[in-house]
Amino acid sequence: MPDTRLNPEAVLAAARKLGRPVNPAQAEQLAAYLDQLIKWNRKMNLVGPSDWQTVFDRLVVDSLFLADFTAGLRLPERPLCLDFGAGAGLPGIPLRVLWQEGEYWLVEVREKRATFMKSVLGRLKLPGTNVFAGRAEDALDRLSRSGHQATADLILSRAFMPWQKLLDFIRPMLRLDGERTGVAVILSNDPPPAETAIPEGWLLGDVASYPAAGGERFFWSFRVQ
Repeated sequence: MPDTRLNPEAVLAAARKLGRPVNPAQAEQLAAYLDQLIKWNRKMNLVGPSDWQTVFDRLVVDSLFLADFTAGLRLPERPLCLDFGAGAGLPGIPLRVLWQEGEYWLVEVREKRATFMKSVLGRLKLPGTNVFAGRAEDALDRLSRSGHQATADLILSRAFMPWQKLLDFIRPMLRLDGERTGVAVILSNDPPPAETAIPEGWLLGDVASYPAAGGERFFWSFRVQ
């Protein structure tokens, strides 16, 4: 029977084309993730009708640039990171292929998507990367009961909820400890908001833009004031 797995060389070429090259080991893990995503997608509709190249160009591209952005944030050693509404593992799983600091929890309430992510992580063996199958508001409480810290150093969101509501939702979840205050990172199709639109008590931090799907996308970071 012919080998139908995605060739990591194709991923290497796709990453170079997007302007964010990866190394061969990373390409192999990204290929394994995409291979499983496309196979499961035929039955579960994880990302809509799509092939690996489209998923890479439209969705994985975020993770490629997010790795550099996250590495530039002022995070403590071994940060606790929460990825809300992780869905099919985007941006979190490709991000963890490239950036592996601390402990990273993919938070997803939908059971089938959580099962998919657990299956993929069982293959990839990404360090410090886990799935929390449940509601976002329950994640830290349950994690702290099992010995983890009670607040997060980094919370990421792409379309989990409108950003202003998200900031209100996550405020009690972020670490508040002087210079080690937790960071919220939002993935957006829009430039960062004007200062007058930012809710009281928050500061807009690092911002970056990057090319994606023929347009421009953005990362915004916020810290509690």
